[in-house]
Amino acid sequence: MRPPTFGGLLRQLRDDRRISREKLAAVTGMSASYITHLEKGERDHPTRSVVEALARSLDGVHTLSRVERRHLLDLAGLFDTAVPTVAQLREDITPELRRGLELHDPNPAGYVDSRCNLLACNAVAAAMLRDLPEGANLLHWIFGNPVAGHVFVDWEQFARLSVATLRARMGRIPPGDWSAELLDELGRYPEFRRMWGDGVVDFADVSAVLRLRERVTGRPIAIDFQTYEVDTGNYPGWVRFFVGLRRTN
Repeated sequence: MRPPTFGGLLRQLRDDRRISREKLAAVTGMSASYITHLEKGERDHPTRSVVEALARSLDGVHTLSRVERRHLLDLAGLFDTAVPTVAQLREDITPELRRGLELHDPNPAGYVDSRCNLLACNAVAAAMLRDLPEGANLLHWIFGNPVAGHVFVDWEQFARLSVATLRARMGRIPPGDWSAELLDELGRYPEFRRMWGDGVVDFADVSAVLRLRERVTGRPIAIDFQTYEVDTGNYPGWVRFFVGLRRTN
């Protein structure tokens, strides 16, 4: 048994599609000898353009799954620059994952993406984050919906943490038009512009204690929020899981 390699996977994908090195070379515009070098591991770090050309050609013969595409890029030392839509990310939250959220009751739990869109949450989180439906953007809710200021006793702390973690995530996932477009949208909120201008970065790898008001009584409760990156397989780096643990003192 041997560890997986880019060349080994390339040959496997080529063999599965019964396409010769010569034919793959002709379609991609590469030489057959270069593909041989790749498969033998004599070219350890192919460029993105090379890997993309190979992936397109293999996909043209038989559909390349997202898992196969990601594994090919990973083994080449690259990352997938495709930006998933909110709908695609929500489809990745399977019924099993949703049932798992309910197991955290009475604690709020859910999934958000790197743009702060709420992908899914349990009933407890939905009750706390009122007026924020699944698929909507948490930052728009924080800065544009007055109810957020009532839900979070320390609204300024929560808002600053959210802005700082957004800045951090923008450096960890593929750049693109999505980041500039999101900042343009959020720029209409003066408080967001002020906090973004501070330039604070927070990876939120440690828990944050936030105080929320209970919906019925309005009594403040302290919740220890913890976040974790989730590898769904299809969209690495895009999904985070959160859970809030109620403090008893």
